[in-house]
Amino acid sequence: MKNKKTILTVSILAVVVLLVALFWGGYNSMVDAQTNVEKAQSDIQAQLERRADLIPNFVATVKGYTDYEQETLTAVTNARAAVTNAGNAADLAKANDGLNSAIDVWVNAVTEAYPDLKANANYVALQDELAGTENRIAVARTDYNEVAKKYNAMIRRFPKNIIAGLFGFDAVDYFSASSGAEKVPQVSFE
Repeated sequence: MKNKKTILTVSILAVVVLLVALFWGGYNSMVDAQTNVEKAQSDIQAQLERRADLIPNFVATVKGYTDYEQETLTAVTNARAAVTNAGNAADLAKANDGLNSAIDVWVNAVTEAYPDLKANANYVALQDELAGTENRIAVARTDYNEVAKKYNAMIRRFPKNIIAGLFGFDAVDYFSASSGAEKVPQVSFE
């Protein structure tokens, strides 16, 4: 009888230890995945801020040519601030759309009004920097969406979905293109 109690106690203890180990490992892997999502979102924001930081350099270059339209510059400055203050992927995407629009309007207005500006070496170098930054943003978005996909799948699969529900691991939004992004912007340097 004593031998059966010992076997039963050891068996129950083994099952409890196994469940705790699975629970612990599942929780920690979800924390790691969530951290990867947060880092990838931060990478997007860093690249968007890098692009926004190029704007003062454009302004300084253009100042040598003319007094630019204050309203257009104000729109760019406000859009830049929105990118810096964005909290989540949805806010970041919205702020990015606003910055894209403001930059397009401003660059087009300036280059159309001052065609000799496009030959300025500083302006050309800044445009190259901006193009490189756009590529970095695209890579950061792709990386974010990949880790978001893995995280979202992880928290939906059994048995981690139980742990996710208990500890409040929620699905994250993907960084998606805004409506109208499929349209080619009209840029004129003539």
